[in-house]
Amino acid sequence: MPPADPAVPLRVVAVTYSPGDTLEGFVRSLATATTRPTEVVLADNGSTDGAPEAAAAAHPHVRLLRTGGNVGYGPAVNAGMAGVTEGYALVANPDVRFEPGSVDELLAAAERWPRAATLGPAIRTPEGQLYPSARDLPRLSTGIGHAALGWAWPGNPWTARYRREREAPRERPAGWLSGSCLLVDVAAFRSVGGFDPGYFMYFEDVDLAERLGRRGWLHVYVPSAVVVHEGGHATGREPHRMARVHHTSALRYLSHQHPGRRNAPLRGALRAGLGARMLVSYVSGRVAAGAPFQRRAEGVGRAARVPGAAKLARPGRAVRGGAAR
Repeated sequence: MPPADPAVPLRVVAVTYSPGDTLEGFVRSLATATTRPTEVVLADNGSTDGAPEAAAAAHPHVRLLRTGGNVGYGPAVNAGMAGVTEGYALVANPDVRFEPGSVDELLAAAERWPRAATLGPAIRTPEGQLYPSARDLPRLSTGIGHAALGWAWPGNPWTARYRREREAPRERPAGWLSGSCLLVDVAAFRSVGGFDPGYFMYFEDVDLAERLGRRGWLHVYVPSAVVVHEGGHATGREPHRMARVHHTSALRYLSHQHPGRRNAPLRGALRAGLGARMLVSYVSGRVAAGAPFQRRAEGVGRAARVPGAAKLARPGRAVRGGAAR
């Protein structure tokens, strides 16, 4: 893809559901994340706290798009992408804060990886941990081991293989990237129909990556770009419902990977196993939380820059690193 015109605003889509004060931090941090102008679309799924309306009134480049109800994350992103047919767009949760230059780092990496359909930053928690946002696609064996043992034995080989947390952060392809912050090649995104609306929440990013990967697209982790993600702002209000949605989405994804009559017994076993885990998660906070993160957010930001990255960027593109951690 040719380099993006720096004068054309970058579409930024955030799905809101009563995001509270985090939304203002999202919008303000975006101003230092890129030298390009931005147009922010808040795809609102029925907020009642007034935060999306306040952000749209306070910032001329922010637009409120009402989806008509709580339609889910993927469908809301699809709606927020309307009207964009080429170039790149940024999809991010409203409780993300961008470190300076982070979006420009993603755009520079996109030029280094012309077959990348999605590019994702290093995601740091407010406590300084590194969220494992660049993972392998979940295979049956790793998925079962991770789901069954990750909460009690986070260093188990299945979780380690799936999350790849033992690797030092480096720019590399991944099986899938967290949908909490993604730079998306719009043409690639549209070639597979965007997010599958059958996923209300969770696994829509895994499913998107798998479908794009089948068409030869890549997903690239860019730890020289850093964002801070508070996490759980909306999902924490209804933990049991979100646990049910998470397990239902996992079942949908794995069932799609094993279709047909011959795999019916396997799908039945998956349904039973995930159902049992869901019930246990209702009464055990440890199971519900899953495997704790295993790495501090060190070696990301400027420390993770690709040597010569500034030289690789095309003329007219500013390349700035996120803060070192």
